[in-house]
Amino acid sequence: MKPILPVLLGADLNAYNVARAFHEAYGAHAQAFGRYPIGVTQNVRILTFEAVPDLDTDDVMVERVNRFASEHPDASLILLGCTDDYVAMIIRCRDRLDARYTVPYISYELLDSITRKDHFYECCERMGIPYPKTVVVHPGEKPEIPFSYPVIIKPSYSVSYWKHPFDGMKKVYTAHNAEEAQSIIDRIFAAGYPDNLILQDRIPGDDSHMYTLTAYVDEEHRVRMMCLGHVLLEEHTPKGLGNHAAIVTECNAPIMEKLRAFLEEISYTGFANFDIKYDDRDGSFRVFEINVRQGRSNYYVTAAGCNIARYLVEDRLEHKPFDGCYLCDRSVYWRYIPDSVVYRYTPEALCRRVRALKKAGQAYSSMRYKPDLRWNLRRRIFVAVHEYHHRKKFKKYYFPERMNEGCGNCKQTEAESRADAQETKQS
Repeated sequence: MKPILPVLLGADLNAYNVARAFHEAYGAHAQAFGRYPIGVTQNVRILTFEAVPDLDTDDVMVERVNRFASEHPDASLILLGCTDDYVAMIIRCRDRLDARYTVPYISYELLDSITRKDHFYECCERMGIPYPKTVVVHPGEKPEIPFSYPVIIKPSYSVSYWKHPFDGMKKVYTAHNAEEAQSIIDRIFAAGYPDNLILQDRIPGDDSHMYTLTAYVDEEHRVRMMCLGHVLLEEHTPKGLGNHAAIVTECNAPIMEKLRAFLEEISYTGFANFDIKYDDRDGSFRVFEINVRQGRSNYYVTAAGCNIARYLVEDRLEHKPFDGCYLCDRSVYWRYIPDSVVYRYTPEALCRRVRALKKAGQAYSSMRYKPDLRWNLRRRIFVAVHEYHHRKKFKKYYFPERMNEGCGNCKQTEAESRADAQETKQS
């Protein structure tokens, strides 16, 4: 097999996590393209980043990735998008791309259907998959809400939503009364967003009620791997709201099998990522959406022993036969933020699990990758500053209703703080 060369569209943590998976599995050096540089993919050794200002334009993207392919005639090229926009572009332009690229994605018709949340919920209804109580709001409509406030407001189609920016723009909104809901709706539609909005019952519970499930589905539409992450904390900045920041992996066969059946029923292929929340009121796991790509926090999957690069390569390049679906049952702790933040804002029972996993050597950080940190002062400084900024961000933006349920004992101890600092020093 020719040398593996992953080509990534994106510059954020998603791109770095994918590049790290390929580097760990095959020693591969990735190429990443993005509109502008982001610190997480700068001053690293496992990928090369190039800024292409108009990369979000079809013609520019096609020309650049095809030119790159012509410059590397002896490589096995794999093209992956690391944001919804880039994935949609790759699928839309698939027929214009160099034929040597492996492009592990669904059809544009299926993409357009399941990434529109209102269409996705219709599929969930048909297949008996729980999802939050939902009202769909069309442009120009005033909603009638059959459930109580507060409610969640979000775009049905995020790809077009982010193309119509406005002051105060957020990934997700919470409205506490009808007037506030209407104000949010009016602002979004006034900015030019042309698709539907989703208003949902807000399922009670803090970040630790959230789950994320990543699956890999092969070329013959068979699910080969599923890995479920129990979210400890999410980011809470306005545009980062909902990004997973710390995860412990778990196995929950019923919900995994239900979503496996869904993926195979719709003839899916490639990576899929589901956002899920546990509802204390009835003990259900309610699915919010599907992302037709690996999630931003995908290194939690690789850390749990399911290297995402290996699944892709073994299916699409090596054509290894199907050997059943692996439901990951290995428990690991992954984080993108300092342990001290996790200890401060995570419920006590989960803090105990984190400590046990750290003691067992099952703790992983995306940013602390030794090949990128060793003898690399700029990268080490970036990681230290990055983690410091996350302490400030959580202090500024995160106001849980009950911080750790009296979890004064869950704050990082002095000894753990020293160990945390020593880990950074030794990496």
